Amino acid sequence: MANILVVYYSRTGNTKKMAEAVAEGAGGAMRAEVTVKPVDQCAPEDMLAADAIIMGTPVYYGSMAAELKKLIDDSVTHHGDFVGKVGGAFASCGVMGGGAETAVLDILKAWLIHGMIVPGEAVGSHYGPVCVGTPDQHAREACLKLGKTVAALASRLVHG
Repeated sequence: MANILVVYYSRTGNTKKMAEAVAEGAGGAMRAEVTVKPVDQCAPEDMLAADAIIMGTPVYYGSMAAELKKLIDDSVTHHGDFVGKVGGAFASCGVMGGGAETAVLDILKAWLIHGMIVPGEAVGSHYGPVCVGTPDQHAREACLKLGKTVAALASRLVHG
């Protein structure tokens, strides 16, 4: 069973709703063990214990929330220890064109620098789910799919 960590920051509750949908998708795939944590309850050591890390953020000036960036910055003490883990990301924003994809890509760049494996999506949100305001059914389905994809890949890597 793969151990999946979904970590997020949410001021309005929209990113939290997305995190819950990602976790639901991951939990239904291969019976993965899923932990959902707000970023203020997560440490780099929690990320070390996971086979996959999926991070969610609201968008601030086209990038991730400072709280998530700090966790990623703090993870430098474990640089090299994340190689082979699976990563994913999602974001919520206030307006169409508000920078959700760039925020997702900022997280994915950090995962790649850590040596993690990041699956893309051929149809839909190529980099990871995004939504404007409250997640609608389309965003929810994209979140479920991200969780399922990451958990299935992590399970294959853990169990061969």
